[in-house]
Order: sequence, then C-alpha cells, then structure tokens
Amino acid sequence: MANTSNPPAFSHLNEQNQPAMVDISDKHSTIRVAIAESRVYLPEIIRKEFKGGDINTRKGAVFQTAVIAGIMAAKKTPELIPLCHTLLLDNCSVDIQLADEEAVIRCTVKTTGKTGVEMEALTGASVAALTVYDMCKAFTHEMIIRQTRLLSKTGGKQDVTVA
Repeated sequence: MANTSNPPAFSHLNEQNQPAMVDISDKHSTIRVAIAESRVYLPEIIRKEFKGGDINTRKGAVFQTAVIAGIMAAKKTPELIPLCHTLLLDNCSVDIQLADEEAVIRCTVKTTGKTGVEMEALTGASVAALTVYDMCKAFTHEMIIRQTRLLSKTGGKQDVTVA
C-alpha cells in the first residue's frame, strides 16, 4: 500500500518550486544499467518486406539504421531532456526483433557514475522507434508506436524490475 501521508517530493524542484538539476555531488559512483523497450505495430504491408532479419527500403536497412539512431539518441539525452546530467556511457546497445505484428526495440545502457541511465535507455528506445516509423512511412502511415517503458534498472539507491 502506498504511503499517501508523505508523498515523495519531485526531485527536479528546489525549495522555491523552481526547476533545478538534482545535486549528485554527495553520491558515490556505482555501475548502473537500464533497459527500456519500445514497441511499434507494423501493418502487413510492412511485415511482408521483412527478409533476412531486416526491412529493406530505398532509404536503407530499417532496423540497422534504427539501431544507430537509438545509440546516438542515448548519447545525446541531456541535450533533449532538460535537467538530465551529462553521462559518460560505458555501453549502449539496441536490439530490434520482429515479434508477431510488432518491432520490439530494447535499448540497454550502462555507465559507472553517480546517477542512473533510465532516461538514456528510454530515449534510445524511443528514437529507434521513431526511426522505424520514419523509414517505413512510404509504405503506410498506419504504424503505431504502442508503448515505451522502462523494463529494469540496477545500481543506485534501489533496483527496479517492471513485470
């Protein structure tokens, strides 16, 4: 049962309720890993183009391009999301599989630092999904980016695994 008498405070607001970067100067560096997932519904007209583990278009190989876009986006997260700390990423990988009617995109990000990499993993998965959409829109605009979510994070105060 949630504690409703003392709800958690927003970490990105200061005492005056103004936006503020979280002060991590007193935290210790730990190995931190986050995994995020995005799912993109692909209509049959796109799925029938799936051959050899990818979808090839005039723009190039869709999944290969989306992998690169996801990695690039994870690296640029603090430029996209206000108040995110700039992190040196130890590793970032994006895996894309076709499962039934969906492209399932998983972005795993790892760092050794004072703050987590959840936003980097979520950004990487999101931008990879947007890239799939962009590269396949010549076939149809009926694709749906269904969900982006954090699957797990380790390191820091608490580990989280979402079922």
